[in-house]
Amino acid sequence: MSDEPIVRDSNGAQLQDGDSVTLIKDLKVKGTSETIKRGTLVKNVRLNGRDGEVECNTKQVKGLVLKTEFVKKA
Repeated sequence: MSDEPIVRDSNGAQLQDGDSVTLIKDLKVKGTSETIKRGTLVKNVRLNGRDGEVECNTKQVKGLVLKTEFVKKA
C-alpha cells in the first residue's frame, strides 16, 4: 500500500497515472485568454500528490493543473 492519496473524478471513479479524462464544464485558464470547452478529451493525466488535482497537457495549454471535480474518466 502506497502513501499516495486516492484521487477520484467527479463520478467517484479512481484515477491513475496515464488515464484519459473528459471535461464536464467549460473552464477558463488563469493567466491566458484560453477557454477549454466541455467535452474536451485530455489524455495521459499525471497524479501530482495533491488530493483533488491532476496535471496534464492540452493542445492549447501545456502544464495545466485540473481540479478533479471538473473531469470524468473517459
